[in-house]
This record gives sequence, structure tokens and C-alpha cells, in this order.
Amino acid sequence: MATAAGANGAAALWQPQEEGLREICAVLEAHISPNSDQARIWQQLQHYAQFPDFNNYLVFLLARGQGKSFEVRQAAGLLLKNNLRAAFVSMPPSSQQYIKSELLPCIGATNRAIRSTVGTVISVLFQIVGVTGWIELFQALHQCLDSNDLDHMEGAMDAIYKICEDVPEELDVDVPGLSERPINVFMPRMLQFFQSPHASLRKLSLGCINQYIVVMPSALYMAMDQYLQGLFVLVKDPSADVRKLVCSAWVQLVEVRPSILEPHLKNVTELILQANKDSDDEVALEACEFWSAYCDVSMPPEGLREFLPRLIPTLVSNMVYTDDDESLADAEEDESFPDRDQDLKPRFHASRLHGSENGDEDDDDDAVNAWNLRKCSAAGLDVLSNVFGDDILPTLMPLIQQNLARTDDESWKEREAAVLSIGAIAEGCITGLYPHLPQMVAFLIPLLDDKFPLIRSITCWTLSRYSKFIVQSLGHPNGREQFDKILMGLLRRILDTNKRVQEAACSAFATLEEEAAEELVPRLEVILQHLMCAYGKYQRRNLRILYDALGTLADAVGAELNQAKYLDIFMPPLIAKWQQLPNSDKDLFPLLECFTSIAQALGPGFSQFAEPVFVRCISLIQTQQLAKVDPAAAGALYDKEFIVCALDLLSGLTEGLGGGIESLVAQSNLRDLLLQCCVDEAPDVRQSALALLGDISRVCPIHLQPRLQEFLTAAAKQLDSTICEGCCVSC
Repeated sequence: MATAAGANGAAALWQPQEEGLREICAVLEAHISPNSDQARIWQQLQHYAQFPDFNNYLVFLLARGQGKSFEVRQAAGLLLKNNLRAAFVSMPPSSQQYIKSELLPCIGATNRAIRSTVGTVISVLFQIVGVTGWIELFQALHQCLDSNDLDHMEGAMDAIYKICEDVPEELDVDVPGLSERPINVFMPRMLQFFQSPHASLRKLSLGCINQYIVVMPSALYMAMDQYLQGLFVLVKDPSADVRKLVCSAWVQLVEVRPSILEPHLKNVTELILQANKDSDDEVALEACEFWSAYCDVSMPPEGLREFLPRLIPTLVSNMVYTDDDESLADAEEDESFPDRDQDLKPRFHASRLHGSENGDEDDDDDAVNAWNLRKCSAAGLDVLSNVFGDDILPTLMPLIQQNLARTDDESWKEREAAVLSIGAIAEGCITGLYPHLPQMVAFLIPLLDDKFPLIRSITCWTLSRYSKFIVQSLGHPNGREQFDKILMGLLRRILDTNKRVQEAACSAFATLEEEAAEELVPRLEVILQHLMCAYGKYQRRNLRILYDALGTLADAVGAELNQAKYLDIFMPPLIAKWQQLPNSDKDLFPLLECFTSIAQALGPGFSQFAEPVFVRCISLIQTQQLAKVDPAAAGALYDKEFIVCALDLLSGLTEGLGGGIESLVAQSNLRDLLLQCCVDEAPDVRQSALALLGDISRVCPIHLQPRLQEFLTAAAKQLDSTICEGCCVSC
């Protein structure tokens, strides 16, 4: 190829030293060894990186490392990729040219792993220089696509795919020296590859074109008929990867270009319905995304109506746990097993105060693992119920009843799916279900004690979806009795021996608390006893959810919680945990949030606990502000969440104690810390600080007086933004 000659010419300008090659290879071999000292190796690589031609060595190893292991060559390429991101523009022009010229002949390398690594490096470099900075790349890719050599064609398509993934618009630009935009040249060739006998080329070409559905260049728009006809053929492709990409294309088209799909909608829907039953779960999952996408856009829903009698059974069937579902590992008594670090999802503080509560949290606590066909099918049924309402019930209810009637142990997964279905339609089909809800809820209550943990878990979630109805029925005959049965059933499950069930029960109970509010008061003592019993047995993950349930209870019943018999139940364990956790422990976040709700609920009744809580909040803010500039002196890494949580708890204290907080403010440096937070660079810190400023200004403004002008200036700066309502309160 012509590119090889160019590479040889560049190679004549630079040749590696054998000793240098040996040293770098030795380090790379150690780098990919699992038992090596990675910190020492990283230091060596950093040392080599100081030499101007280090990246020349790396590209030489990647491109010409015959005799070296493919793993070493790949490691050289991946290290080169990272170096290019950071330093290509500052490299000497001779090195820049050498790297470019060495990469091009490797596009069609015989080893697939090397081709893939070369494609990754090319994509990163292309993002830096663009087509205009590397016209030779466009020419080399064009030659490879026309070569009819599988390695060259696959290598070129792999590089183009990676470019399309990251910067598809860069191939749709006019380039001086080129007669056509690159995408105009590539598009016809990619469409031809739809008919290639090689699955890799069909997959890569389809994957590339799919990246252009959103940006829709004229090259694709003009070839749309050919593209759609190709999709209709490839939907039956023997490769599951190709079938999955076909479904992905139709999902994207219905989401962003529905008018293009509309003339073909009936055919597409039929094929998607078939794909939804594909033997490959990933294909079926991609197809299942279509139903929610269809309902979310302004397509006429009537187009789906004729498919409902076949679609609904497919969704219900796909909601049954598969034998390899990772959730099945949760079906054991595991309460005594410590949580692993990977079990603890990152959590972010969402203030309960000043209207900034996050109301978008996922209320499906079954979604604790990866998105899969089961969950997507349940979401699809939920969406369909909201679009078609009670019209889906004649098809759905016999399926649910049939699955619930299967009482043998081997059919527990079908029963579980039936309970999930009942929960999924809670919102959309409430009108049609309403006359039957008392009987339906009565049927669900015993399932809280089912022998299978995942049935107990999903029953908690499903009952929570009907919380509003359950509370509304309190005035009806037997309504109070049914409410009590659900309440006590959920409390029993909060003490379950299975962590998955504990989590579902806690979340469901929090939902019921929000709806029931003062109706919980007669049962407060037994509720608190159960919650505190759980507090003594829960592992870290579920402890976070328990804090939320306790905080929600405080929000729901308010001052009713302020009785000595209740305080004696729940405050000592919370105070003990409060004292046990160090200032750097992120498990403090949910506890701080819980205390915020409790302080607001108890009002002046919290005064006996206020001083140590107030002092701890001040300490947290001081520690984090020091950690921002000197982590070593603070003994902690900076994390603004500690400041936000502490400020919000101080707001809760201020709202609860009112003027009773004055003596605590007077003895502290809160004013100066608060001013620093009001001008912090983080918006959420400023939001909580300004909210606290507004609260303090209402109950003890005298302590703000010495720096009032600075506070007003800080607040005024926020008026042109939408950061928070705290600034308006404090002004």
C-alpha cells in the first residue's frame, strides 16, 4: 500500500536504540504481570515519559514489535493512547509525523487485537487533529475499504466505528484537498457491507451508521431507503450482535426520527415483537426498549393496539426470572453476611429542606442490579398501562391469575412475575382495578410471608405501589383492619433474614409512611420498636435505607414523635452510632439526613440533644474547609457532601429549635464559616449555606449583624442564577 512507503520514509528519520527497546519492553512486561509492583512500574514509565522520543518507541513496538508478545504490543499501544491525549500537541512535529505514519500501515494488521488497539489509538489521535490535520488517514481508510482484504477492511471499519462513536460529526465536514466529505465516501461502502458474508463487517458497518441517526448527515438521509431495507434483511441475521444493532437502530429512529419510521411502522412493530422473543437475551432486551420509546414520542398509540394481545403475554413471559439472573443469588438468608464494598452504591445527599428534595429517585427497589430483560419488560408494561389504561386488563389479568394459581414450588418464578405485573400496572390501570383492589390486596398480604424471599421482596414493592389506595380505604369497611395487616406485614419483613427483602420492606414502608402520615400515630411505639430492632441487625447498605425510613417517619408524624417513651426507643441507638462514626466516614451522610428530619419533627424537644449535634456540624464544616487546602493537616480528603449535610442539619436544628438555637450560635464561629460557604465554588454548598442564612436571619439575626453587608453581597450575586431559593429567603 502507498501508506507503507510513507511509513518507511518516516522510519528512516528515526530508529530506536536496541537498549532503549529492551528497557521499555521489560517495563511493559512487568506492567501487564498481575504480581508486579505497579507503583514502582508507574514511576519508571513516568521517568521514560520525560524523554522526547518515548512515544516513538511505543508506536514502534505497537506497529513493528515482531517477536514481542501481542500483550506487550497492546500495552504499548494503550499507553501511547493515553500519552497522546495528554501531550500530542506539545510533541515535536517530527514525532507527531512519525507516530501518524507508523499507525497507518497497521490498520490491516493480521492480528485482530493489534488492529483493535491501532483503531483505538487512531480514534484518539483523530479527535485531536481532525480530518484536516490528517488527510492521509482518510486516504488510508479509503484504500483499506476498497482492498477486498478482510483484515484491511475490518481494521478500517473498526477505526471508523471508534471515530463515529466519539466524534461522528467530524466525518461530515468539508475538507480542503478532498473532493467529498469523508462520510459521503464511507457511507455507500458501509451500506454494501450489510451484504458481506463476514459478520464482523456487517456488525461494524451497521454500528457506524447507527451513530449517525441522531445527527442525520445528508449522506444517510439520502440513502435512508437503502438503509431501512438493509435493516429489514439484517433483522434475521445469524449473528446476535447484528440483530441487536438492528433493534437498536429502530429504537433510535422511533425516538428521534419517528417520521422516517412511520410509513414502515406496522412491519417494524411486527419484527420487533418477534425480536422481543429472541433466543439471545441481549437482542430481546434491545427490542423491548422499543415499546417505551414508542409510547414516549408523539406516535399515535393506536398503531400498537392491534399488537397488544401478543405483546402483553411476551412482556409477562419475559418478566419471569431466568435461571442465570444474578438476583437469584439474593435468595438466601444472608443478613449476617457483611456487605461488600461493591454492594454499596455511591450515594448523594439530597436535601429534604427548602424545596430541594429530589423527587426523581427510582421507586422500584427491585432495580438493585443491572438493567435486564425482566426489568425492561416490567417498565414496558408500566408504560403501556399508562397509555392504554384499562384496555390492557382483559389480556393481562387472565395471565396474572393463571400464574398466581400455580402454587407448586417449581412455579415460584411465574408467581413472582405475576406479583411484579400487578405492581407495574398500579398507576395506569387503577380505574379498572379499583373495584377489585380490596380483594387483590387481601390476596397479596399473605405473600409477605411466602417461603421464597424474592416473592416476599416483590410483594413489598407491589403493595407500596398501592399505598395511596390503602390509606384512602381506611374509612371503608375493613379498611383499618387491612391497613394494620399491611403495616404489620411490612414491619415483619423489615426484620426479615434476607437482605434483599429487608431493603424492599424498608423502602415500601417509607412510601406507606408518606401517604399515611398521622394515621401512623396509634402504631408509633410498635413501629419504632421494629425499626430499632432492625437497626441492631442491619448491614451498612440497608442501614442507609433504614435511616431514610426513620427520617420519613419523622416527617410524617412531626411533633407526635416528641414523647419520652418514643425518644427512649430510638434516640439512644442513633446517638451511639453518631458518636461511633468518625468525621471522615461517609456513613455519616444518611445519619445526618435522618437527624435533620428528627430535629424538625421534635422541635424544642430536640434541645436535649442539640448541643453535641450542633458542635459536630461545626467541626465537620471546619474539617472539610481545611481539607480543601491542606488534606494532611485536616486528616481527611475534601468531600463537599459533608459540608452540605452539616449545613442542612443546622437548618433543621434552626427550624426545630427556633430562638432556642441562639445560645449555640453565640458560642460558635458559625457566622464566619457560613460566610465562607455562601461564596463557595460549589453550587450545592452555596444553596444549603444560603438556606441556613435565611433560617438564622429569622430566629437570631443579631449574630449576623457584624458581617451583614458581606452576606447580602454574597446573596445578591446569586439572584441572577437558579441555584436555590435559599438566597431569596436570606435576602
